[in-house]
Amino acid sequence: MKRTLAVVSAGLRLPSSTRLLTDRLAEAAGHELKQLGAEADVSFVEVRDHGHDLVNHLLAGYPSPELRAVLDTVAHADGLIAVTPTFTASYNGLFKMFFDSLDDTALVDKPVLIAATGGTGRHSLILEQALRPMFTYLHAAVVTTAVFAAPEDWGAGETAQGSLAARIGRAARELAREVDRWNGPSIEDPYDNPTPFDRLLAGE
Repeated sequence: MKRTLAVVSAGLRLPSSTRLLTDRLAEAAGHELKQLGAEADVSFVEVRDHGHDLVNHLLAGYPSPELRAVLDTVAHADGLIAVTPTFTASYNGLFKMFFDSLDDTALVDKPVLIAATGGTGRHSLILEQALRPMFTYLHAAVVTTAVFAAPEDWGAGETAQGSLAARIGRAARELAREVDRWNGPSIEDPYDNPTPFDRLLAGE
């Protein structure tokens, strides 16, 4: 079975630690899905490439064809990996603009792995204070393990307890399990069971 993963990276430069973390998470998630017997079709979204289109869309309300295609890729994926650098103790503006541009129901019940990079480990609370609340508001199914990478994590031994590699592996396994059993959002169509007009007139 083929499963689709959308991988959103909001780093401002290439190369960047944000994209490096993004690539490692995507590789690990693809590996874990393969272990479960599923083939991963991974689509990468570099938000910086759509910065001007995002601003124009939020001002005018109409996405460009290129931005619409990217938003649809995320909305139709079976799972999402979202990674941002830390700016002023939160996600950066491009990251927020991108998810502000998605349809309200695009992430309902969708398995999501959140991750961030920062200049110091003291910024790791961004995951629980900024990212998780935002995706919870969007009704996404955020996996338990979130991944933060500080500069010291890149030089740490891969076998050390709590190392970046271990956290990436754990988060990837959690995401793969949820993606493998995901059957799409459970969104009720309000037009499936409309209230009869006579009941509306009666104030029901």
